Amino acid sequence: MKGNVIETVMGAVVLVVAALFLFFAYSTSQLRSVPGYQLSANFEHIDGIRDGSDVRISGIKVGSVLSTTLDPTSFLAKVQMSVQPSIKLPDDSVAEIVSSGLLGDKYMSLVPGGSDKDIQPGGQIKFTQSSISLEHLIGQMMFSPPGKKPGEGDNAAPSGGDAPAPAKP
Repeated sequence: MKGNVIETVMGAVVLVVAALFLFFAYSTSQLRSVPGYQLSANFEHIDGIRDGSDVRISGIKVGSVLSTTLDPTSFLAKVQMSVQPSIKLPDDSVAEIVSSGLLGDKYMSLVPGGSDKDIQPGGQIKFTQSSISLEHLIGQMMFSPPGKKPGEGDNAAPSGGDAPAPAKP
């Protein structure tokens, strides 16, 4: 009987520690949406961005992504986001999708411009930069012809500084 009481107490302690860990993890994470005014931006592709992703300025979270939809007429990805009311963005600001590491999660980065006019609540960020796909870059590198310099076309004449062609037997 004594063993059952000890096992029950240990089980309760484990459950309390697990509950405290979950509470701590939720309270310190920034998964909650940030209340504020809404903005939108159109992108060619938004790989890695989803509802709830961070919106940051200079690495500091100032908002969150509310929704991602496809515009049926232009076939661009439309991102709705909320930004803290205390942040006033100039109308020439840029929205970029960047990665937090080489293989890390992606987030929306806002780069404020220098204009005197601000984007009004419900407005749209005109200048955007889509996410860069690591798989696409690797594919370009793997399947590009060797020895070709950037900007050279397929019909480019060989330059004079190249090694001579091997002699035919």
